[in-house]
Amino acid sequence: MKFLDQAKIYVRAGDGGNGCVGFRREKFVEFGGPDGGDGGRGGDIVFEAVRNLNTLIDFRYQQHFKAERGIDGSGKNQAGRNGKDTVIKVPVGTEILAEDQETVLADMSRDGDRLVLLEGGNGGFGNTHFKGPSNRAPDYAKPGLPGKEMWLWLRLKLIADVGLLGLPNAGKSTFLSVVSRARPKIADYPFTTLHPHLGVATVGDFEFVIADVPGLIEGAHEGAGLGDRFLGHVERCAVLLHLVDGTAENVGESYKVVRRELRAYGGGLARKKEVVALNKCDALDAATRAEKQAELAKASRKKVHLLSGISGEGRDAVLALLSKAVATAQAARTAGGEDVDDEDGDGEAASGGAWQP
Repeated sequence: MKFLDQAKIYVRAGDGGNGCVGFRREKFVEFGGPDGGDGGRGGDIVFEAVRNLNTLIDFRYQQHFKAERGIDGSGKNQAGRNGKDTVIKVPVGTEILAEDQETVLADMSRDGDRLVLLEGGNGGFGNTHFKGPSNRAPDYAKPGLPGKEMWLWLRLKLIADVGLLGLPNAGKSTFLSVVSRARPKIADYPFTTLHPHLGVATVGDFEFVIADVPGLIEGAHEGAGLGDRFLGHVERCAVLLHLVDGTAENVGESYKVVRRELRAYGGGLARKKEVVALNKCDALDAATRAEKQAELAKASRKKVHLLSGISGEGRDAVLALLSKAVATAQAARTAGGEDVDDEDGDGEAASGGAWQP
């Protein structure tokens, strides 16, 4: 299935049905009077978040959604039927934005969330509604009100607990493939990952979701490479795993390039909890490991973990660290709190160091 995380659609609520101008006409009834019914109400535009969708690809083939118009009223005081609602199903984690792509109208972040975005127009009154002592036979009725319409942007942010970050070829896809059943494309050239991948990792009885996004390069916030559009998929993550290629000439600069792009992107990513790992350590000798680890620790000011997706070195320790961070964040959300950002860059939570790598 092709991955699509942005789509522009047109939605229009149903118009209200018109009221009816009618008069009672029956044999042996001399003065029947007005009997025009009211028009039905137009259908609503409803959004619903469902778990079994993970892409917006369906909206590439259908961009226009219109709710049913209310049925007109009829004689014998019969009101028209209300128009049927149009229910638009979107993946969990979808943001609904106005046409300016900045105003967030709704965030469908939980399975089963429903939102009536546009209400249908009210039906018009039939002439029965206007009869009275001074007007015994009104010969007019009201038309139905038009439904509201607008253009919207849908933006999908995948629901994941851990986000993988790093330069192209840092080993993110390999790590995801060995800790989960995900099978992303793996090759020895940059940008093999063209869209995000999700995998479920297990530590004991605890499961959490890991998101792998395309690698960042210098100038990604200005559109270089694949840009930074996919960073939105890690905005909801509790912790970021920053992988640095241990075979790179300057591991400190590799780390700083990604951090600069995170700060340029915004969205609070630069202040999220972060675990730093020197990857591909199986290709390094002991002396080179120590040198690169010290260099990266100086650049990041965090504890640097040694990791190898091929040999499995350091994998269990890093997974245990990530699961602890995710469990802490989930407990904070359950208690009604918010995830605490890593404001000082030392890898510790700002509120007393409840979590640290």
